[in-house]
Amino acid sequence: MENNDFPIHTSTSDLPPTVYIAPERIMAVMATEGGERLRRLNPMRVFALAVLAGGFITIGALFSVLLAAGSTNQGVIRLLEGLGFSTGFFFVILSHAVLFTEANVVMPATAIHRSARAWTILRFWGLAWVGNFVGAFLVANLIYFAQEYSPEVQALIREVIAAKMSFREVGGAQGATMLIVSGVLANWLVGMAAFFATMGRTIIGKYIPVFLAVTVFVAANFQHSPANMGFFSLAAAQGDGPGWTAALLWNIIPAGIGNIIGGSLLVAALMSYAFRTNQRLT
Repeated sequence: MENNDFPIHTSTSDLPPTVYIAPERIMAVMATEGGERLRRLNPMRVFALAVLAGGFITIGALFSVLLAAGSTNQGVIRLLEGLGFSTGFFFVILSHAVLFTEANVVMPATAIHRSARAWTILRFWGLAWVGNFVGAFLVANLIYFAQEYSPEVQALIREVIAAKMSFREVGGAQGATMLIVSGVLANWLVGMAAFFATMGRTIIGKYIPVFLAVTVFVAANFQHSPANMGFFSLAAAQGDGPGWTAALLWNIIPAGIGNIIGGSLLVAALMSYAFRTNQRLT
């Protein structure tokens, strides 16, 4: 006997609304947002938002070591570091601050999908990197002026810095190439975190993929230039670290080059090509 108590509805109007934007549309959405930023924000406002982002990322770096300090289980340490650092990146997403590694996706997407002058895109890129560095440096020094942390926290910061400077021990072209490729992988994951966050229509829907992608790159020790600005700034503020010349030449700058490649090619260009959305928007 046929049971009609629970009829089957085939009309799409009966389906619940989607809780995310389809991935096929994301690069166009990012390009539109990038175009609006280029139109609305003058250089000083871009720089101010970049300083804000650098500060948030440094807070995330600090939170990551505060959570993980004292733990002896390597898996737990990496998970806690990822949780802590994803906080800083998520603050950037929610506040619309200007982060270099997010710009590595948004600016190429804007160039692909919209008519924008190359000079304004390059200026935005440069201001993002410089502003992130200034924000990281200022916030790290304010932190250590206001607060003194336990030896366990300071020791973990030194351990993180040692891992980031491990490429210098390899040295030469091989070490530099390894560092750049690590930066490529980092911005691939961070770029996809921004991609997935754009997909989400709720705060939780945005945060979950950010947490997952950020935790992967943190656990894998992939090199993220603004994150490393934060960690090196925290180390320098407490009197540790290799010095700024070594940090810039053997981490922050080569990692930034890799970040540009990873965000531009593996996210913006690849996703635009895959979804055939490389048409210009009006």
